[in-house]
Amino acid sequence: MDENGADNRSLNDRRTHCAEDMVQPDLTEQLIELIPRMRRFATGLSGSAAWGDDLVQAACERLLQRKDSLRPDTRLDSWMYQVIRNLHIDGIRAQSVRDRNADEIKLVADLRPVSTDPMQNHIRLGEVNDAMQLLSEEHRSALMLICVEGLSYKEAAEVLQVPMGTVTSRLVRARKSLVEKLGGESFELELGMSR
Repeated sequence: MDENGADNRSLNDRRTHCAEDMVQPDLTEQLIELIPRMRRFATGLSGSAAWGDDLVQAACERLLQRKDSLRPDTRLDSWMYQVIRNLHIDGIRAQSVRDRNADEIKLVADLRPVSTDPMQNHIRLGEVNDAMQLLSEEHRSALMLICVEGLSYKEAAEVLQVPMGTVTSRLVRARKSLVEKLGGESFELELGMSR
């Protein structure tokens, strides 16, 4: 190649490198903004802050390993929720069949207690945690994404990779089951039914 061809390739390489440098801070900023939401989601799925942090870290590692494969129109939050959920499911599958029951996962739903007594609210929150452990992973995921993370039904369907009707059905069943387990008498559930 002649000198001009080499210069043009070098210029193209520099442009590509500069474009990557411009994209990287944006991705880093988005990721930093998402960390609290991802931690809340992962902790809710796993029932443990430590396990939730491990899931978030693994998801961030996966993002950094595969950032070049992200399409420009990819919603980073949906992608990360999906990765966290998949990592969580992989972790459950790695355990024995007997250990894959609902007791492995705790989730705190967005609930508003009727009582203003902080001690009573704390006790009831423990009851909610226990009741949430008994829900299936599919129901917990739907509740977590819609009620806690504030995703629309459509967005939750994309994250869970199921039709929107399936998300709606899971949410209704999860809500009904949770209300039955809690007795329904002293909590007003905010389950995003208007989405």
